[in-house]
Amino acid sequence: MIRAGRSLYSRIILIIAVVFATGSVVLGMAAWFYARVAADDAYDRLLVGAALQIAESIYAQEGTISVDPPVSAFETLSLSTNDRIFYKVVDPRGAVLTGYDDLAAGRPVAGTHAPLISDGEYRGFPVRMAIVERLVSDPVAPGWAQVVVAQTREARVSLARDLTLKALLLVFAMTSLAFMAVLFAVRRALAPLTRVERELRSRDPKDLTPLDLEIPREIQMLVTTINRFMDRLSGRIALMQRFIADAAHQIRTPLAGLASQVDLLTEESRQERREQQLTRVKERTAELGRLTNQLLNHAMIIHRAEVAEFDTVDLAALARQTLISAVPLSLDRAVDISFSDPQEPVLMKGDAVSLREALSNLIHNALKHGAETRLEVRVLADGDAAVVEVVDDGPGVPVSEWQRVREPFHTQSASGSGLGLSIAGDVVRAHGGEFRFRERSDDGFAVIMRFKRHHEASVPIDGGDAS
Repeated sequence: MIRAGRSLYSRIILIIAVVFATGSVVLGMAAWFYARVAADDAYDRLLVGAALQIAESIYAQEGTISVDPPVSAFETLSLSTNDRIFYKVVDPRGAVLTGYDDLAAGRPVAGTHAPLISDGEYRGFPVRMAIVERLVSDPVAPGWAQVVVAQTREARVSLARDLTLKALLLVFAMTSLAFMAVLFAVRRALAPLTRVERELRSRDPKDLTPLDLEIPREIQMLVTTINRFMDRLSGRIALMQRFIADAAHQIRTPLAGLASQVDLLTEESRQERREQQLTRVKERTAELGRLTNQLLNHAMIIHRAEVAEFDTVDLAALARQTLISAVPLSLDRAVDISFSDPQEPVLMKGDAVSLREALSNLIHNALKHGAETRLEVRVLADGDAAVVEVVDDGPGVPVSEWQRVREPFHTQSASGSGLGLSIAGDVVRAHGGEFRFRERSDDGFAVIMRFKRHHEASVPIDGGDAS
């Protein structure tokens, strides 16, 4: 039963959409990170520049260190109207020359006196601070004077937000274009499946010929599997149609004869003739029963050849049990029946039910149409082959008829159905074996089934029904 699931197209699109959404989020986070770095880098240069200008305005005169911050040092920083600027100048002795006394700042790395940029907080505002030092060579108070300039982050955040927004717009545009391209590509990629579906749907139910389409390499295996399935189905249907036609033809004749016998029996008034007619009705009924059984067995063999799983079978044990069950309790003549097998198990991979049916038919044929005084079933291991022979001292089948007697419903006997050898041949063929005859000799006439031998432990052979 086929359950309707989510379409292949929607599954692919969903997966790709998730990938695109995840990628967009990652790209957005990366854009925000790099935008902040870029904004800090740009404004840090201005901050350091302003600090350097203030540091250049520090001078010493007559033992007094003074500073006169130039206006230009704050002009560039004041371009951002929303930001606030704080600064402080400290002489080498630690005295604040000008600016905000409580503006705390660290010191550059010892020995380098290079400008220091750091984040901080002042009066509740997150700020970015630049610290620059200048050497004062005054004899009274020599040393390094320090200039601290801090700026709030509004302008930096605004610039980072603006850069991020533009980057996100670009990402969104590229993602949208890529997603539309993917939609189109997936639709085009799945088009061959639609053509296969359309081809199958438009076909006549009786049309089981292979699909002949130009398809991409990715679905060649699928189409090949469909073609193989239709080939097997076509073969099975043809086989069943032939079997039904043959069976109808074979059953129609004995049914007509039985109906005639019943009519004669109904109209016959003489007791002696009635008994003769009744005997013929029983004989025809028995023949019809045997024919029906063989037809059903033939159908079973055809079915099992496709579906039965092979197990390890001891051919000798199977042949012994089959011989015991196949030989009737009484025969109309004295027949010496014997069985021979090697001491070691003769193993093979096969379907025990089919093998038992094939051997049973050979034994039945030999007893009914062949053996005059002797019937022997032999099982032997011949190298890598597992062999079973049914030998009798009857006249055998002429060489010229060997091929024809393998065909269904071909028989040399008026009372035979012509299915026994055909069933045996089908079973051997399904097992990849060899089915052949050996000409009449002093040893007798032999029907031989030869299979590939196996070398594993066997499963027990039960006497179960063949159904």
